[in-house]
Amino acid sequence: MLKGRNLIKPDDFTVEELDSILELGMQIKENPEKYNKVCEGKLIATLFYEPSTRTRLSFEAAMNRLGGRVIGFSDPSASSTSKGESLEDTMKIVSNYVDIIAMRHFISGSANQAAQACEVPFINAGDGENQHPTQTLTDLLTIKYYKSSLEKMTIGLCGDLKYGRTVHSLAKAMSRYSGIKFVFISPDELKMPDNVKEDIGNTEYIETKSLEDAIPELDVLYMTRIQKERFEDIDQYNRLKDTYILDLEKMDLAKEDMLVLHPLPRVNEIAVEVDQDPRAKYFEQAQCGMYVRMALIMKLLGL
Repeated sequence: MLKGRNLIKPDDFTVEELDSILELGMQIKENPEKYNKVCEGKLIATLFYEPSTRTRLSFEAAMNRLGGRVIGFSDPSASSTSKGESLEDTMKIVSNYVDIIAMRHFISGSANQAAQACEVPFINAGDGENQHPTQTLTDLLTIKYYKSSLEKMTIGLCGDLKYGRTVHSLAKAMSRYSGIKFVFISPDELKMPDNVKEDIGNTEYIETKSLEDAIPELDVLYMTRIQKERFEDIDQYNRLKDTYILDLEKMDLAKEDMLVLHPLPRVNEIAVEVDQDPRAKYFEQAQCGMYVRMALIMKLLGL
């Protein structure tokens, strides 16, 4: 069903296809040893034109745990890009060497450009401010694992909703499930873009500046970092960076079974004291990312 396909954005796949990836991810999470040889003889290229820890390492861990091997780079200055090679030419060359490619790039839209030149399945590991579909799969698997469903819940997205590609992708993906309501929590300068609000169709949402007012009704709270690297005006960043800090006092206002998620890295938007709260699942979320990437690799390779 998914063999040979590319993943540029979450809505490249139907809800049924997404669910099949999540189901396989759940099975791998429950019994990872069962899958430790399914990618023997297969190679993935991880091409990271932008710094990453979790995404790159989770892709590499995923392929290694499946019994495959990894080549690639995490510093484009060590590749022929530094000599002026085009993105398309790099993709065509690397396609000759591997069975599947995962790429992160700092330019929005670069994933679609790269995929068109690829001759093997291509996975967008993040393209600028645009999309981060495997983080979305990570988020969906985490919610499904701990909530047993992706339907009938209120999800709060908090922080940098303007530049945050993770919240853009998650909002679009979750809006395809029934009974979802969003609460967009941000300062005016970092509100959810209009195009994302249009993309979620008739899904109910409200916008607020107050985390304290919103948190009591939430089933999932998705915190995000105010991203310094996305700001051209450093004074604006310094003014906004501490707008939202989730601490135990605010957690006292939340439901007993609310999930706290974060795509990481965090700076100070979640106090370290919250880590001990059983509702804090952001480190488990990172582990889910490895399992769902294992599932995605298997699906795209037809294994």
